Amino acid sequence: MNKFIEFFKEPPSKPVTMSEEEVKKTYAHFRWRIFYSSFIAYVVFHICRKNIAVALPSMGEALHLSNTELGILGSTLYVTYGIGKFINGVIADKSNVRTFLPTALILSAICNICFVLSALFITPGHVSFFGLPSATVLLWVMAFFWGANGWFQSCGFPPVAKSLSYWFSNSERGTKWSIWSTSHQIGVFAAVMISGIVIDKFGWMAAFYIPAIICIVVGIWLFDRLRDKPQSLGLPDVEKFREEPVKCDEPAEDEDKRSYFQIFKEHILCNPIIWMLAIAYIFVYIIRFGTEDWLVKYLVEVKGNSLTVASSKLSSLALVGAFGAILAGIISDKIYKGNRTPINIVFLICLIMSLLAFAANPASRGYMDYIYAAMIGMFTAGPQMLIGGLCAVESSSKKVASASIGFTGIFGYVGAALSSGGTGFVVDKFGWNGAIGFWMVSTMICVVICTILLIYEKARKKVKV
Repeated sequence: MNKFIEFFKEPPSKPVTMSEEEVKKTYAHFRWRIFYSSFIAYVVFHICRKNIAVALPSMGEALHLSNTELGILGSTLYVTYGIGKFINGVIADKSNVRTFLPTALILSAICNICFVLSALFITPGHVSFFGLPSATVLLWVMAFFWGANGWFQSCGFPPVAKSLSYWFSNSERGTKWSIWSTSHQIGVFAAVMISGIVIDKFGWMAAFYIPAIICIVVGIWLFDRLRDKPQSLGLPDVEKFREEPVKCDEPAEDEDKRSYFQIFKEHILCNPIIWMLAIAYIFVYIIRFGTEDWLVKYLVEVKGNSLTVASSKLSSLALVGAFGAILAGIISDKIYKGNRTPINIVFLICLIMSLLAFAANPASRGYMDYIYAAMIGMFTAGPQMLIGGLCAVESSSKKVASASIGFTGIFGYVGAALSSGGTGFVVDKFGWNGAIGFWMVSTMICVVICTILLIYEKARKKVKV
């Protein structure tokens, strides 16, 4: 047990003994290395998470699962991911990024393999297990492994948030974070393309075991690439290195005598801005995962697209979404001078119009779906990156960066679970128009919350002045 704890424990800080020139070279080397490793890691995490979105139509047909049952299956990941993101966020603040993140990726891959193996060993039919039909047993066994996958997936973002907070200073973090956040969209794009191709060639099960193999290989590679915070390598705090002031209400790393819980309480539990961001994140994730998980099935059933065509349209949503995240970060930095809320409101209003256009577009003009799907991706990615990510970190302290991400993540994945199970239920009861309405209403509620947040932020600035 002691060896297990030591393997994941955050390494101690080392005294700075390097010369100024050595510090510059070491920082330059590891900042780039940490950034691209974190980027690749999160891209690869997605191929063992979003693969189920492409597999849903084939899997539902092969296993005779209804939309509601498929929604329940998908929701298990979001429930465990939401809870795990907070718990693992707290753990990640005190863990070694180098061991914590790769281990989680490999365990996620193993869960994908177990998920698909369960469908080989339990065949739906009339056979009963302990009085239950085999189809019911299979559904819950698969739900267990997909839920376990969600737990290990939740270990991915918190250590990345910790790395970006410690290796990049306040003046550059917005740009670096927005560029890194495109890993979400590129990861979805990679998952959709890989899953679509392998399902077409080898069947729906290949969408789980082939990505799992990729994740295991990349996980081993990450053990070599990643490192914990700069102090563990004998480097000074990044603000000292770049000669930038720390936040006025945040003591320097080596001067802060507060306990972790005191920092957590002040910057998260008693922070009204964090609470508003967290509630808004529920509705961001309803629309994000509603479109990502169900758009392929919508296009196949409503517009008569083939699985390949529907997957390619979903990939445009993911790929262009990457540019939306960068655009939101740049605009909020350059035009709104670091105020993120106005651009969130603008993007969300544009998202409502994009959903309307996508739903109204007839099947005869299917080529326009690529454009409308891309717009949905772009205007979702901006608020998704800002509200529960950068805004949460900037509104708290970097000493609880992983925990702040985890806290908003709990709420986000409540929305994801509502999106997965709720969309399936709405489709079964009211058809696909009901699903589009469900996503649009969620977006409108998020606009209202962001407007309240904007008013609160302005009032708070006036009081400080």
